[in-house]
Amino acid sequence: MNTVDRWIARPRPNPRARLRLFCLAHAGGGASAFRGWADALPAEVEVCPVQLPGRENRIGEPAITRMEPLIDALLPAVAPYLDLPFALFGHSNGALIAFELARRLRAEGRPGPVHLFASGRRAPDRSSGREPTSHLPDAEFLADLHRLGGLPDALLQHQELISLLLPTLRADVALNECYVFGEQEPLDCPITAYIGLADSKATNDQVQAWGRHTRAPFVIRGFPGGHFFLQEGRADFLRVLAADLLTVARGLPAG
Repeated sequence: MNTVDRWIARPRPNPRARLRLFCLAHAGGGASAFRGWADALPAEVEVCPVQLPGRENRIGEPAITRMEPLIDALLPAVAPYLDLPFALFGHSNGALIAFELARRLRAEGRPGPVHLFASGRRAPDRSSGREPTSHLPDAEFLADLHRLGGLPDALLQHQELISLLLPTLRADVALNECYVFGEQEPLDCPITAYIGLADSKATNDQVQAWGRHTRAPFVIRGFPGGHFFLQEGRADFLRVLAADLLTVARGLPAG
């Protein structure tokens, strides 16, 4: 398996697609978070989950704890797939990575996304206001992550899996804690932000602030539930995402 194959999981390559959707998961999550999305989203869209190091089939690789080297590694992996118009979807940590990937693509003069979907994440320039936790003892670290809604209840029932994921969870939390926002010009693509209305990790005001990071239209959509609203109300969420993607795909130039 080559490097690109490790990074980009295309469960259903779609030669008829007009739009690719790169999907980046939450802290500790991997490409399997998007299992079944290809069945629920428009036929015009090819779903391309991104598999970061340190999880699932890449569990033997160390997770990356800083944003710049992560984008350095991710950029050549997505480059072969930029021959079609594409959108970026990220949930929580994934939204921050998607945002920084869009900015790096622009800085290097490469094609940029036609749309950015930021889910369950405060705007990049908004601080959480919290003390770092990635260094805490295991029990305290996991309890804090769960209390904030950053760890699904179901996962806590699987101690062996938690132990396996713990280094990656710490690395992903460190990635977030060490991130330093740098002021740049807003993106040219529209941004749609999705929010769980009971999410303590991303309040409405913090999510509304995504609007200043685009020159194009900005929309915010709220859903019942907490940080993992897209799993709690999966069918309803995917219906909304499908409609949004269909609008994006049908707005693309013919060709």
